[in-house]
Order: sequence, then structure tokens, then C-alpha cells
Amino acid sequence: MSRTSFRIIVPAISLILAASLAACKPAVSQVAAPRATEVGVVTLETRAVTLQSELPGRTVAQSTAEIRPQVSGLVQQRLFQEGGQVQAGQVLYRIDPASYEATVRSNEAAVVKAEAALLVARQTATRTQALLEAGAGTAQDHETAESNLRQADAALQSAQALLASARLDLDRTRITSPITGRVDTSSVTAGALVTANQTTALTTVSQTDPMMVDIPQSSTELLRLRQQLSAGKLKTGTLRIRLVLEDGSVYQHEGQLKVAGVTVNAATGAVTLRAEVPNPQGLLLPGMFVRALLDQAEDPTALLAPQAGIARNSRGEATALVVETDGKVVERKVTVDQVIHGQWRVTSGLVAGDRLIVEGRNKVMVGQIVHAVPASTAVADATTNATPDVGVATR
Repeated sequence: MSRTSFRIIVPAISLILAASLAACKPAVSQVAAPRATEVGVVTLETRAVTLQSELPGRTVAQSTAEIRPQVSGLVQQRLFQEGGQVQAGQVLYRIDPASYEATVRSNEAAVVKAEAALLVARQTATRTQALLEAGAGTAQDHETAESNLRQADAALQSAQALLASARLDLDRTRITSPITGRVDTSSVTAGALVTANQTTALTTVSQTDPMMVDIPQSSTELLRLRQQLSAGKLKTGTLRIRLVLEDGSVYQHEGQLKVAGVTVNAATGAVTLRAEVPNPQGLLLPGMFVRALLDQAEDPTALLAPQAGIARNSRGEATALVVETDGKVVERKVTVDQVIHGQWRVTSGLVAGDRLIVEGRNKVMVGQIVHAVPASTAVADATTNATPDVGVATR
């Protein structure tokens, strides 16, 4: 190639490169700035909720009577249907009364004899009194007659007491139920020999409508609840109770909390609450295990946050990411109390109006500018459609 040709080619290449670079400059300037990361948020609101504790419990009969004989003898009859309903005063067993009837007749005769002796003694005392006044009798005779009269009167009273006792024993051969309720199985049959006040009960009668439910609650939780009520942070609830049975079904009748124990169990640190629940169909039996949903207080300004918006840091502290008005992500340490309708009840760290990140939390960092959009329908519905007056709470 000649020197002249080289001089012509080099400027041409330079012009081509310059044109190419000029064409690339607009493309670089047209690249858009990266968009802010999009996150789903829920705007927190306060609402009234019923604070409810879910606690284990055992059903307890309102009244229980162990039936034992008060006299000895052979059981003649069992007069009830096992498992059935019995009324107060209804005869359950009959013990052979023959020997007790004989004792009654013997004591009746003793009373008649004592009455006759008293009559004679009274007449004698009257005669000696008349003779003494007429000067025909002695004071000693009259005193003896008066003493015999008092002894005869005492003998009559003793005979009458023995007769009353014999009649009471005869009446006790009819063993009755002291309360109205359901009767358990019988431990004896006709022909069995029973003894007065024996250790083994013949049967048991339980009054099960209404049924009582004993519910142990941590003394710490009960104390905290009472302190919040005293401080006015919570309002006294309806004290309603609902039962979840062993098969997972919810018992159809609601009950009422009746009394809270006045002592703390030293072994468990729990206070026993006692509730009363209607049991007209007899579905509940004494000793059944249940889970009690207990309304204990009302929080008129509860702040509920979706569980998706609350996480734990490496120290186990509950934290939340909130989008501020300028779009910046900030972290808040929060205190949560219990879960109500799948949401945490927040007691500190968040306030109404905060935009809580519930979607895309793992895609952002504290201090980052984000684009906040309303959370998906499922999360939003869980937040806005929670029943306002009843909250099922578990710890």
C-alpha cells in the first residue's frame, strides 16, 4: 500500500469511529434509573376486641354424693337404673328391715311399760302427799314416792329416746339420694351384706346440670390482667366461656365464670378459675378434659398486626419494618401480647397509621427507599375483616 493511500484510510477510520461513538451517547443517556423495590403494606388501625384466653380445664359435678349405708344388713333391692336421673329423696336401696322392725316393736313396748310405771309413781306420790298433809304419813315416805316419780319419768324419756333411735334405724333401711342428679353404677347387688358407714360407697349421685369447669390459669397472667384492668387500659369483659371438647367440637352452650380461686398452687403457680356451664342434655360428664375459651376483658383500642409483618431478630426480640412518609424503611422493636384472629396484638412499638410491611420484607433493607403498595387481598382481608368484638387468643 502506498503512503498516500494510508494517509487517506486513517482519517476515514477516525471519522467512522467518531460517528459510532456519537450514535452511542443518546442510548446511554436514555437508560432509566432503577425503580424502587415494591413492598406490600397494611395500614394499622385500632379496634375493639375481646381478650380471650384458651386454657385447659376439667369438668366437675356441681354436687357429688357418695351413697353409703347407715345401718348394717342384707340388701333386698336396688331401686334405680344405673346411669339414670334420680330425685332428692328417691329410694335407691332397701335393706332387710325385719330386725329393725322387731327392735321398734320392742321399744314401743318399753315405752308403754315406762308410761305405766310413771302413772303408778305419780299416783303414789299424790297419796303420800295427802297422807302427809293429814298427819297420817311420814315425810320419808313422801320423799321416797317423789324420788320414784322422778325415776319413772326419766325411764319413760329413755324408753322414748330408744324408740326414736330404733325408728330412725328402721327408716335408714331405705337408702335415699340426698340430691337430684345422675346416678353412677352400683357396687353391690341384691343379697349383698353391707355395714354401717362402710368405706366403699354403694354408688355415687352427681348433679351435672349445670356442670362446673375448673380452669387453671397462670398467676402471672392473672396478675397482669388485673393490673391492666385497674389501670383502665382494659375494660371488664362479659366473663363468658365456651368449651372445645375432646373431639375438637365446640360445645353448643356458653357458660359464665363464677369464681376465681384465692390461693396459688405452690407446685404449679396457677390459680383455679371455676365456671358454670349448662348441661341439659347430659353431654358433659364429670372428669372430662376440655379447652376453655374464656372472655376475660375488653380492649377498646387494640392494635392488631398481621403475623407476616412481625419477625424475631437474633436476640429473639420482635421487630417490624415500617415504611415512613418519605418511602424509607425503618425497623421498630415491638412488644406483642397474644394472637387474635391470626394477628398479633401489639402493645408497644407501633401506632395506628403505621404502614407495616407484610409482603416483600425479605427483599428490602433498613434505610432503603421502597415503593409501598396495598398488600394482597388475603392479607388485607385478614386485617380488616377480623371480628371486632370477639378475639380468640392463644399464647
